[in-house]
Amino acid sequence: MSSCRWVRPLQLTLALIKPDAVAHPVISEAVHEKILENNFLIVKRKELQWRSTDSQRFYCEHTGRFFYQRLVEFMSSGPMQAYILAHEDAIQLWRNLMGPTKVFRARIVAPETVRGNLGLTDTRNTTHGSGLITFRHPK
Repeated sequence: MSSCRWVRPLQLTLALIKPDAVAHPVISEAVHEKILENNFLIVKRKELQWRSTDSQRFYCEHTGRFFYQRLVEFMSSGPMQAYILAHEDAIQLWRNLMGPTKVFRARIVAPETVRGNLGLTDTRNTTHGSGLITFRHPK
């Protein structure tokens, strides 16, 4: 007799460990451990260095916002680690693990999160996570 159990499909998310964390191996290792502790499957892990044009393209939705130039310069200031993570609820779980974008808020309302524990400023907040992916149907 075989047993069947319902398995939800895995969801993928992009997780970036920002230059501020990668510059300090103890911090990047702490983030890596958090990923493992939360039962993510690491599909791919790669160290990369963005040029300014890479950062501009990645954050194009923020063009014109007060923080855009600072963010673009920071994200191309040093090496990063990129992860493709898999989990049944990867996007939301990673976002919860990161905590609020604003570090001062994260320290108060979610001190156990990556940003609440390790973030420095709103830009140097250790991590980036992708949001929900939406697809447009061509007309």
